[in-house]
Amino acid sequence: MTSREIRQAFLDHFANHGHTIVPSAPMVVKDDPTLMFTNAGMNQFKDLFLGNRPAQHKRIADTQKCLRVSGKHNDLEEVGIDTYHHTMFEMLGNWSFGDYFKKDAIDWAWDLLANVYKIDKANIYVTYFGGDKNDKLDPDEETRGLWLKYLPAERILPFSRKDNFWEMGDTGPCGPCTEIHVDVRTAEEKALKPGHELVNNDHPQVIEIWNNVFMQFERKSDGSLQTLPAQHVDTGMGFERLCMVLQGKRSNYDTDVFQPLIQVIAKQCGRNYGAEEKADIAMRVIADHLRAISFAIADGQLPSNTGAGYVIRRILRRAVRYGYSFLGFNEPFMHALAPTLAGQMGDQFPELKKQQAIVESVILEEEKAFLRTLEQGTKRLELALAETKGTIPGEKAFELLDTFGFPIDLTQLMAREEGRDVDMVGFEAELKKQKDRSRAATAVTTGDWVVSADAGMGRGETEFVGYDDLVCESRILRHRKVSSKSGDQYQIVLDRTPFYAEGGGQVGDQGWLINGGERVEVIDTKRENQLIVHYTKSLPKDVNATFTAQVDASRRNLTARNHTATHLLHHVLRKHLGTHVEQKGSLVAPDRLRFDISHFTKVTNEELLIIEREVNAMITEDIVFDDRRNVPIAEAKTMGAMALFGEKYGDSVRVVKFGPSVELCGGTHVPRTGVIGPFRIVSESALAAGIRRIEAITSVEAERMINEKLAKLDAINTLLQHPTDLVQAVKKLVEHNDQLSKELEKAAREKVRNYVTSLPAKAKRNDKGLNVLVQQLDLDPQGMKDLGYQLREQHPDMAFVSGSVLDGKPLLAVSIGRDYAAATGIKATDIIKQISMEIKGGGGGQPDFATAGGKEAGGLASALKKAEALLN
Repeated sequence: MTSREIRQAFLDHFANHGHTIVPSAPMVVKDDPTLMFTNAGMNQFKDLFLGNRPAQHKRIADTQKCLRVSGKHNDLEEVGIDTYHHTMFEMLGNWSFGDYFKKDAIDWAWDLLANVYKIDKANIYVTYFGGDKNDKLDPDEETRGLWLKYLPAERILPFSRKDNFWEMGDTGPCGPCTEIHVDVRTAEEKALKPGHELVNNDHPQVIEIWNNVFMQFERKSDGSLQTLPAQHVDTGMGFERLCMVLQGKRSNYDTDVFQPLIQVIAKQCGRNYGAEEKADIAMRVIADHLRAISFAIADGQLPSNTGAGYVIRRILRRAVRYGYSFLGFNEPFMHALAPTLAGQMGDQFPELKKQQAIVESVILEEEKAFLRTLEQGTKRLELALAETKGTIPGEKAFELLDTFGFPIDLTQLMAREEGRDVDMVGFEAELKKQKDRSRAATAVTTGDWVVSADAGMGRGETEFVGYDDLVCESRILRHRKVSSKSGDQYQIVLDRTPFYAEGGGQVGDQGWLINGGERVEVIDTKRENQLIVHYTKSLPKDVNATFTAQVDASRRNLTARNHTATHLLHHVLRKHLGTHVEQKGSLVAPDRLRFDISHFTKVTNEELLIIEREVNAMITEDIVFDDRRNVPIAEAKTMGAMALFGEKYGDSVRVVKFGPSVELCGGTHVPRTGVIGPFRIVSESALAAGIRRIEAITSVEAERMINEKLAKLDAINTLLQHPTDLVQAVKKLVEHNDQLSKELEKAAREKVRNYVTSLPAKAKRNDKGLNVLVQQLDLDPQGMKDLGYQLREQHPDMAFVSGSVLDGKPLLAVSIGRDYAAATGIKATDIIKQISMEIKGGGGGQPDFATAGGKEAGGLASALKKAEALLN
């Protein structure tokens, strides 16, 4: 079977058993603060397991794109080394939400594996939960008994909580699981050792392919278990591993999931896959990482230096590093693989085809940037090797990584080529210090949800009324305390709320919970696993009271103006730049809006002027808001509503329409465009390859900017004594200033020439017959540099130190001639380091020229005196 046939057979099997087939959720997570990426098939259903909303379908199946870069067996640096772990992978899954349980899950799993996929039953092993004394849980004999219908007892193996009790996290839904393993070793290998001894033993050919989790409990923050009101099934089968088994391969990378990419890589570098181990590992790393990078970018996550973007950049750079080190790629190469991936997986995941141009462009620019980093890092390392004898200190190796992005494995490789070692113990110590600092800064302790009295289970959905009302009566369903380094906060869930939770680029609402004379400030509102969570610094005195939930109306109204403006801007951009323009990110706040778009060239000033003018025309037109809620998704698309890649939509959506602008949107908007007021674009810039960022302001902020500019214009007009033509007057003033600057520069150059001629006569010859010249002069930094360079070249036996005071700040410069340096071994950087302390400053430079600035002008004389002593 091909990989496409294998995937489809899974979906068809569960569709035949009454499951609704749903699309994969985006790989980049947007509404769960505990996750950056979808790392398991169940992530998109987390809110259902938590009971935050009812399940629309009791039975669901899908294939989910996932990303893992840490945890058991998923350390990034190990991917590609073995044959069956990956960063990005597909997880085939079937779920039951309070419907079927262990019996049906096991029966259907067996039917699929044995009868549809026809895996040899003699090669299948299963595990079950063997119990846990600490949790007072008995072995899962029910699961064992169900498997005995299909397998002999010796292939049904008990394991501990570590392997067979699945937990969502430190707290939350959990339960026993049963794993299905397949032994794909040769007959000869099986004769040497029975398969049951290798289950859960990290053997590359005796591997787990499917895990069926039976969610029965909820783990509380104190470690105790509480039985869930409904039982659920959560299963996940590794697609790549399954393909390996069914296609009779010994490695996931030998299947048709990876081979098309690997063969293109092999052709690019002129090598054969399978001929040399290091090259094979590099090809596996590149093939794996390209998938992770491409899916992330297609879902809207661009590489960056923080958060999820940093993870993607790290994965991309690891792939480039392997190509650079082991396949001889000195030029960008990964971007050229994107078409192969899109052709291979684009039917199941259409975003790969739709976003292919953006994916290629972003990867290309990232490759170029990292190859420049490697070049710069190589020079830094060469300098470190020259300055250090013996082992490279761990601190220096860490600095190369942390400051310059130079990978430690390349540092080790280049050091070995010079017959040197790297102090890895010291390096690991520095790395641990950094991780400890980061962990301490972000440590958060989250308490259990406390359910309020008369709130039932406290798990009902919150009714959002904020599209129509900014004030409503509410009761607290549940609350919890969250402690961090910055202090304590409380998270509150209400039964009804007018507060908009951060989403779709729009910031969360602020406001108050009011009970009589008590006003508890809501400082933010976010969405977590479909819960609308209100953040406060204090908890109401009586959590069981009825509150008036009141949104800060002024802040909300300003935000709504900016959100509607982004829709108008989006429409006008597509009209004038082309329909290739798509939203790639946004920020909608009370004081500004930011809009990121796919566009491959700079938006010119002329284009921006036209765009701004047309947006203002739509505002002046006073278009009425056409708000259509609960529209079937298919109907919304026929209306021309734009759906954004990287967003997950339900069966019913909200369509936001302002005249010709039609979008799917859950944000808040103005009743008519005339409310927005003036719209002004303040900047346009490049965010990444093929991504442009436009920042704009409206309403109060736009009026403030206009008034400030008018006030400045009036001030300039007054200073120039109200000329007839203000622009021409300013132009003449600039020209006059330029002429004066040229004359000053000419005078400065003349001063330096005079010093070059006159100063050498003042030099003193030291005991070694070398010249030392120390002078306080009236020069700016550029003049000191020019003078130092010229004296160094004309008098190679001279050491020259100059001092100056500019705007009350002391300056020092040291230049060392070639012959002086050869005779004494003295470096300009050594001298500047010692004398700059006298002026309470610091500096640096090269061995033959260095400069410093300081705070204490009164110390300049002593600095020069110290320099004379050091040089003589």
